[in-house]
Amino acid sequence: MGDPPLPAHAPTMRGRIGVIFLTVLIDLIGFGIIIPILPYYSQRFGANALGFGVLMGAFSGMQFVATALLGRWSDRVGRRPIILATTVINAAGYIMFAFAPSFGVLLIARLVSGFAGGNISAAQAYIADVTTSAERSKGMGMIGAAFGIGFTLGPAIGGIAGHYWGPTGPGLVAAGLSLGNFVLAYRILPESLREEHRTATQFWPFGRLAEAFRNARLRPLLIVWALAPFAFAGYTVALPLFANTTFGWHERDLGFLFTVIGVTAALVQGWLFGRLVRLTGDRALLILGLFGMAAAIVAVPFLSGVPVLYGWTVVLSFSQSVFAPAATGMVSVLAGPAEQGTVLGVAQSLSALGRLLGPVATGALYDRAGPMTAFVGAAAVMAIGGLVAFGVPRSDPARGSG
Repeated sequence: MGDPPLPAHAPTMRGRIGVIFLTVLIDLIGFGIIIPILPYYSQRFGANALGFGVLMGAFSGMQFVATALLGRWSDRVGRRPIILATTVINAAGYIMFAFAPSFGVLLIARLVSGFAGGNISAAQAYIADVTTSAERSKGMGMIGAAFGIGFTLGPAIGGIAGHYWGPTGPGLVAAGLSLGNFVLAYRILPESLREEHRTATQFWPFGRLAEAFRNARLRPLLIVWALAPFAFAGYTVALPLFANTTFGWHERDLGFLFTVIGVTAALVQGWLFGRLVRLTGDRALLILGLFGMAAAIVAVPFLSGVPVLYGWTVVLSFSQSVFAPAATGMVSVLAGPAEQGTVLGVAQSLSALGRLLGPVATGALYDRAGPMTAFVGAAAVMAIGGLVAFGVPRSDPARGSG
């Protein structure tokens, strides 16, 4: 998909970040629509906690392949073609989701959408292309804000639509948003990667994982990139099932809870994070976020009512919202300008690997040992990530002393 002629006045840096923000936002609204539907949709086909975990893990397993592949490809062909192609693929996945006649087709739909979800490495690399190292965390925070708003609007829409119309309506809405995303990006998103920064690449770039781990400065951070999503994704499998059996929740209730998560994330990453990172640096927020999420996860099976669950959910969302942009900003600063897409792709691949294994492991643990063990196990993994984070070096002085 070639580049159209740029307008006479190409977008400024802030304008280009704004376009990426809208692109990620629309993508995440579509993804968020599916969240409150999936646990109960899977039960229609006889899936237990492990089956639900497999659906969650399948998305992330394909994303694991796609993030490294698409991040590396974006270093060669540019960010724009990757972003355009994946929005169309995403629409196809949502249409399959809407009309899935069986668990097998539902699984394929999640695999297709998981591949499209790998475009986050290209979007983050786009931000890295158009920002300085001192501005990068703020730019990544804008992507985080798009996540937050997407998780605010998406689950609310999906929960209500799923409650009244079942999965077909939300799936088609998500597909429509993806196609709208393609039109938006095609018309107004210019390429960000200069020709002199493009690099040749192998088709399968997974050797870069081992190469990145040989970097002593990156290694602890990359381990955290795997452990935190493992634990958080496990939590997202256990929570809907626990809330269903304990509080009688269904799609609409779960949609409202994820809306609270999204509102908190949007406020923190869109407004508060930039101020916090100037005061504390990335590293401190990384550690704080990991231990905060561990505390919020381990508290769930001990809660006595819905209001307390909402309170701990705010703690969880705040912690995750300071962790994510800090981790992303630190990785991007440690990478050279010609390898932004590659290194961010490696980090996102590790994150996807954690989200692949976490739901499956937690779902199996939930079925075999019950919700208490599942939540405690997820929290323990998150706390280990917090301990590993103490080995992460302090970030560039221009961005904070962490």
